[in-house]
Amino acid sequence: MKDIPLSEIILRKYEKPDNLEKRELIRKICLSLGLLQLGDSRDIIVDILFVLIDANKEKKELTSEEIRLKVEELRKKYSLESKGLAESNIRRQLKRLRDSMLIDKSDNKYFLLEHSSLLEIFENNFEKFLIPQTIERIKEYLKELNSIHE
Repeated sequence: MKDIPLSEIILRKYEKPDNLEKRELIRKICLSLGLLQLGDSRDIIVDILFVLIDANKEKKELTSEEIRLKVEELRKKYSLESKGLAESNIRRQLKRLRDSMLIDKSDNKYFLLEHSSLLEIFENNFEKFLIPQTIERIKEYLKELNSIHE
């Protein structure tokens, strides 16, 4: 048996989201879902998700280069450093979002999974699917431990 997880879930609970501006709200979502670590200075994933959320309003699908250009504009708007804008890093962060089942890719264009809202994606993929399966597997390990006679 390998020690490589089939899936991994990191969930964090923060204070209620009162009066946060959009980028900060998306940052808290990234922190809450384990996509970002507290104190990370490299938060380009926040801006990538921001761009994809905005594109989703019109069901638009974007190439990694279109995403990079929009992220660059967004970071300038918020007076943020332009670190992390290399094409390879953008693609790496897009893969992380795909691996997290938040976005999908078709014909080299990226979009929120099934063009759904993040809330719907969370409810369908995390709350109803990933979390129950993970909890059930942990219970299997716990039951196995209980069955071992010391």
